[in-house]
Amino acid sequence: MLWALISLVVSALAIGVAAYFYKWVQALPVAEGNINQIGELIRKGAFTFLKREYRILSVFAGIVSVLVLLVFPSPVWQGGIGENILAALSYIAGAALSALAGYIGISIATLANVRSATAAKKGLAPSYMAGFRGGAVMGMAVVSTALAAAALLHLLTGNADLVMAFSFGASSLALFAKAGGGIFTKTADIAADLTGKVELGIPEDDPRNPAVIADNVGDNVGDVAGMGADLFDSQIASLAAAMVIAVPLGQIEIVFCFSALGLLASVIGVLTARVGPSGDPGKALNGGTLLTCGIFALLTLIATLLTPEFNIRIWGAAFLGMLVGVIIGFTSEFFTGDDKKPVEKVAEACKSGPAFTILSGFSYGLVSVMPSIIGIGVAALGAYKLLEPLQAQSGNYPMFGISIAAIGMLSIVGMIISNDAYGPIVDNARGLAEMGNLGDDVLEITDKLDAAGNTAKAITKGFAIGAAGLTVIALLGAFQEIVRSVSGEIISFNLMDPLVFFGTLVGAAIPALFSAMLMLGVNRNSQVMVEEIHRQFDTVEGLKEGKPGVLPDYDKCIDIATVGAIKELIPAGLAAIVITLIVGFVGGVQAMGGYLAGNIVTGLFLALLMSNAGGLWDNAKKYIEAGNFGGKGSDAHKAAVIGDTVGDPFKDTAGPSINTQITVVSLVASITAVLFAAFSLFS
Repeated sequence: MLWALISLVVSALAIGVAAYFYKWVQALPVAEGNINQIGELIRKGAFTFLKREYRILSVFAGIVSVLVLLVFPSPVWQGGIGENILAALSYIAGAALSALAGYIGISIATLANVRSATAAKKGLAPSYMAGFRGGAVMGMAVVSTALAAAALLHLLTGNADLVMAFSFGASSLALFAKAGGGIFTKTADIAADLTGKVELGIPEDDPRNPAVIADNVGDNVGDVAGMGADLFDSQIASLAAAMVIAVPLGQIEIVFCFSALGLLASVIGVLTARVGPSGDPGKALNGGTLLTCGIFALLTLIATLLTPEFNIRIWGAAFLGMLVGVIIGFTSEFFTGDDKKPVEKVAEACKSGPAFTILSGFSYGLVSVMPSIIGIGVAALGAYKLLEPLQAQSGNYPMFGISIAAIGMLSIVGMIISNDAYGPIVDNARGLAEMGNLGDDVLEITDKLDAAGNTAKAITKGFAIGAAGLTVIALLGAFQEIVRSVSGEIISFNLMDPLVFFGTLVGAAIPALFSAMLMLGVNRNSQVMVEEIHRQFDTVEGLKEGKPGVLPDYDKCIDIATVGAIKELIPAGLAAIVITLIVGFVGGVQAMGGYLAGNIVTGLFLALLMSNAGGLWDNAKKYIEAGNFGGKGSDAHKAAVIGDTVGDPFKDTAGPSINTQITVVSLVASITAVLFAAFSLFS
């Protein structure tokens, strides 16, 4: 109980820091001229999309909450409806708080972007602080909300199943929010790049381009709101899995201890974040991450040594998870950083045309998967073996080790989200600086901040995928625990069992189907927007020439991206959920175990491939735009832009959505495990 109460105190502290940063950013000055007007267009477009998306998702959440009420934690026809009502309310709370995470992110990001651009007139350090503290509002708010909700549910009910229902609410909304935001942002980005940079040879954020505001809106709804909901989901899912496994072991306190100290470490990290006047923003971001890791490791070690009930082996599992998370993040940096060899090699390949751009980038993306997958495997195996000697005591300690490794990996998620949200804020700032004519000196600073943001996003995506990997392995353990509580026996998943093998094959195919549906959605919507851009350039007199007072119809492109994203976001998510249910009712809990294992393996593979290949193509383009291999407007640059457009839905739509998808199907399996155990065709 003590650490659950401390978790509430630390969460309140983090919320206070978020409120302080919000007011601090809001108080910063805004440059004179049209920059504020452009910023308002972006803010209005982002909130318009968010409101329309949430209106659709509220209907979905309402329907699913009724299903949760009927079946979890036990079917209502077996009695005990009281817990089912609490589970349904927990589901709704999880969905609502996930939506709130996106709302907070949009609110601060669309204030910080204008102020970061304005602050660049005073130098790199003020602009960096505006962008980073804007991102830190998101980081502190998301993690504190997730931890506080889990602690409150535990203190009020002592029922870990309710945290599982809460997590399902957060995950199901995050799945659609990430997919919808990803489709929106890449629809606009691809259309703007292909028509502007490739066809007309105009700058990236030229105000003549009708898609340019939609592109900046997309940075917020996809990279801020979507990623915030995604990491909120990962955080609460890791807590839910650890709590379900910890209950029989009597180890709930250490789960809250490590989570609370991780948030405290992130609070210290964001408060001390700085960059020198001529410093490297990338090093500042990485330095903050490493500092937070060190503080977490030290605080949790002290707490473990001072608490007789805590075992040093459990601390070792958490430390291993954190260490591997950092390694995965920096492995992603090696393959995507604009100062690293892979990016330089792909940029060089652009001289030979877009085919070689695609081939080289995809190949490096494939190579990048191996070290991260090995890292996740090492973390899972190491944590399992560390706690295996405790197995003789009681319960499933080895699987608890994996769940604690996931907690350790996500311990610094407050800092990770801060770094991630910084990226789209400074990306927007760069566009606003160009559209607001703030001058070449400002553009040079915002370009430097944007490049650091791109690399930071690649690191955080690698980190998020790694954390999702360990979390879903822990959720597989939670699924076993729930089945054990229903049937009284611990099930194992043997590939020689045809039911398990059937489930594995179907589960392995889901991430590919899910990704294809999202990317085809981007493809269809982008074509519609390209046609609209062509129409405006052909029919609006003086637009192409940039005559004073002639502006495109920005709202039309925002509407195309909004309508298209909302139309496309539901089918992919529903397909993953419905197929999960079909497999469970056909093959029972054995097939479901194989299904989850297959989904995890191919999901992690595709998520890492797409995230890293997409980031690599993006930075190869920026490497050329910095003046290498012919610079802007060259044939190499046009080839790089085409590579970037292929990579856009990889890294910002399908890739980061897959980790949410594997979390959602794992939670669906746990929520409906009692039904699969009772009703299935072949078991």
